[in-house]
Amino acid sequence: MSLPKPMMRGLLAKRLRFHLPIAFGLAIGAALTFGVGEPRKRAYAEFYKQYDSTKEFNAMREAGIFESVRPSGE
Repeated sequence: MSLPKPMMRGLLAKRLRFHLPIAFGLAIGAALTFGVGEPRKRAYAEFYKQYDSTKEFNAMREAGIFESVRPSGE
């Protein structure tokens, strides 16, 4: 009993028919991700330009969100 001969003729074309749509799909997905990611990065950068973490912390402390930090009035 012998092993069947491997298919050599047309092997590249067969592989390309399978892998080429996958490659295009991944490339389009990466382009869309980049297109969506950049505006989001700009929005975060704009938010943190005006964000004051100390002011936010004091507001949360006064609201009683933290159990280990007492409001400054007590």
